[in-house]
Order: sequence, then C-alpha cells, then structure tokens
Amino acid sequence: MTVRSVPPSRRQSVWRQMLALAFITMLMIAPAHSQAKGDDCRVEAVDYKGWQAEQISNRWVQLIVVPQNGGRLMQVTFAGHPYLFVNPKLAGKYFPPSSSQWFNYGGDKLWLLPEGNNDEQHWAGNSDMLDDGPFSFRKISEGKVCVTELTGPSDPQTGIQFTRRISLDADSPRINFHASMKNVTGHTLEWSMQSVSQYDTSVPGGSSSDIRQRNPEFWTFTPVNPSSSYLNRYHVRFGPAENRAVRVRDDGLFAVHYVHMAAELWLDSTQGWLAVIDGTSHYAMIERFQYDEHRPYPGKASVIFWTNGPEMRLNSDGNPSMSADPDASPYYLEAELNSPMCRLRPGESCTMDTEWYPTRAASEFRGVTDAGVVIRTLKATARHNGKLSLSGSFGVFYAGKLVARLYDEHGHAAASAQVAEVTPDTLASLDREIAAPEKCSRLSLHLIDQEGIDRGALQEVQLGGQDNE
Repeated sequence: MTVRSVPPSRRQSVWRQMLALAFITMLMIAPAHSQAKGDDCRVEAVDYKGWQAEQISNRWVQLIVVPQNGGRLMQVTFAGHPYLFVNPKLAGKYFPPSSSQWFNYGGDKLWLLPEGNNDEQHWAGNSDMLDDGPFSFRKISEGKVCVTELTGPSDPQTGIQFTRRISLDADSPRINFHASMKNVTGHTLEWSMQSVSQYDTSVPGGSSSDIRQRNPEFWTFTPVNPSSSYLNRYHVRFGPAENRAVRVRDDGLFAVHYVHMAAELWLDSTQGWLAVIDGTSHYAMIERFQYDEHRPYPGKASVIFWTNGPEMRLNSDGNPSMSADPDASPYYLEAELNSPMCRLRPGESCTMDTEWYPTRAASEFRGVTDAGVVIRTLKATARHNGKLSLSGSFGVFYAGKLVARLYDEHGHAAASAQVAEVTPDTLASLDREIAAPEKCSRLSLHLIDQEGIDRGALQEVQLGGQDNE
C-alpha cells in the first residue's frame, strides 16, 4: 500500500476548516449555556453603597446582606423596586457596638423581646452587641437553591447568640428565613425573637432624605383576632390613642395608613400574615409566619407596626410639643413579627420560620391566600349565551397560569379552563368569558406554577343566575 503525504498547504486548509467548525459549535452552545446560568440563583460579594456586602439573587429578586452591620438584610429589590429603608446618612458606614447610642442603618434584622431596662429579663436596646455586632457569613449552596447562613457573636448582656439562614429558590421570588437563638450561658433564659423590617415610606424615586416626601398611599394590613385579648382588637403601645390613620375594617383586616407620626401598634393576630402595600407604585410584600396557639407571645403580640415620625411629648410646663429626635425625620414603617416566648436551658435553641413574597398589589387590597393577594374580588356573571364572565384583579406569588375549576351542586368537578398566564411582577387582571356546563354551582380560581404544582386558590365563589362574588 502506498502512503501519500498531504501537502502543507492542504494540511493548513484542513486545520482552518476544523477551527472554523469548532468556533461555530461554540457559538451555538454558548447561548444555551448562558440561558441555563440565567435560570440559577447566585451568591456573590458586592459593594453596596460603600458596604462590603453579599448579594443573593435570581431573575426575580436581589437581596443585599451586610454581615458586619449586625447581619442585616439591608435591601430587597423585586422587578427593580427596592422595598427597605436604607439610611442615606449612614450608608457605607459602620460603628462598633454601643449600649448608649443607636445607629439606625435601616434594612431588616433580628431583635429580642421583651424590651426595657427594668431587669435582666428585658433587652435595653440601642446598638449593642446584639444589634450591631459583626456576623459571620457562609454560603451553603447556590444554583437551583441558594442557602446562606449568618451567625452573630455571643452577647454577654442577654446571653443569646443569633443564627439566621436565608434561602432563595432559582425559579421563584419567595424568600425563606430560618432564625435561631441559642442560650450561650450556664443558666435558664426566656426570650422572644423578633424580625424587624424597616420599609421605605417615602415617594418612590427620591435620592436623599432631604428631598424625599411621604408616600400618600402606603398601607399595612393584618387580620385581627376575633377573640382578641386587646380591648379594640389592637393595643396602642406608644402614640395617640385616637389615630385616624388606624382602623379595623368591616372585613376583619387591621389597616394602617402611614402618616409621619410616631406610633407603636400591637396585635395578637393568629392567621399568620401581614401585608405591606405601596399603593403609589403598586408593589407589595407579604410576610408569613406560623402562629402557635399553645405558647404565650410577648405582651400577647404576634405582630407589631411602628410608624416613624415626630413624637408627641409634654414639656416641663405641661404643654404638648413635638420631639426633635433626628431619627424622627426619615420616612419608614417597621413591620415586626414575634416568636412565642422561648424558655431555654443552657445550650438550647429555639427557631422561627418566616417567608416573604414580593408581588404586585394596590391600595384596594382585600386579602392574602396561599397563591397570592386579592385586589379586586373575583366576580362570575352568567351570560345568556351559557358562558360565565369572569373579572377580578390579583397579585400572584409564582409564575404560571390561572385555572378556573367548576363544580356541580354535589361538589363534583364539572369542568376546568385556563383563563390567564401570570407572573409575580405583573398584576393579573381578569376580564374574559369561559364556557360553563349547566348546573355549575361553584367556581375556584387556582394558580398552577410552571412546574405544574397547584399553589392553591386565589378565590372561590358560588354561582347562580346573577352576578356573583
């Protein structure tokens, strides 16, 4: 057999063809690889307003954690909308723990209850080791699920050490918190831990506290306890007893319309959620918790709201005046969730699990379900052509589709129809007709996510011959 050599020019031509083919293959593969990465969640070190921070993010939300400043979750941004108050006067700064001063950086953090300086069973507050001690930060996982852990120093004053895990899935804006407090002393302690979230109540878009204005459509809601231990189903811990910005609505929701005046409002709410609504920009945050009916809460309160602003006080002559406290100037509202009281022996810990759901909403808020928030209630109107006309407005917690499920008078499934595709960053407004079998008596509107998981009903209505809600 004769072996033929390939001329150098021919070899170069073959190599050029092979390189070109490899380059084209890389171009074809790169977009798919980039898209896969875009669907993951990530944990990365960032600079945030001059702080050394950690960012936890997916395609929906970005969380900014500043470990040194008391392990604060400093900001949450959803679809470009930032929720939390960040004090512009202290941005990028850090001050060592102090028991005589309070450095209000903003954001969200863990505190203790009961507060006070009566005895060692009360936390005196200020920016002590508990509030402002540096936390360590650990990335546990990223990709399909991001899990991070913040561990605080052992506080010699209270005998408590905080640990907090923050988790974020790749495919949803839902944020999970798992907080733990540990008794690091050699004797028994009893405390409640509290998540304290400072929401920005200024008009969206401002750049500094000097030019910001109060957001006229900022609200918070939580269900009142129908068997409340409080006289008016809520307790005014601080501020005026008569406050026109506060009321219990006929539907059983406690509503706070933010005004720039100091007030602290306690509720023994049992249904496990509070809602923060920015009616100007139509963004909302829902905080969920598990109420434990078998254990006592500090002062019986599971939920606390604080509206920041000037305080009404009496001067030495007995005349009322407004306080000149510099911290009264910023516009923010605190939404606080409390754990039950935990009696801890040496080395023992107790935990509190909460979830945040950023979504869209409006001031005409009607309630929270497993799947989202109700803005305009669901209506189902029977038409002469045998169809049902559906209307309503909702914010959803997951991307997916809304499915109307129809039931007959015996409760048996009669039909179902997809009525909308939805995402958490867009208000879901219904205005369409669907075919309905005869003798249907009930309709339930469910959210099915992109993985095919039923996330629950947004609302359910009874059907008749006329307009139904």
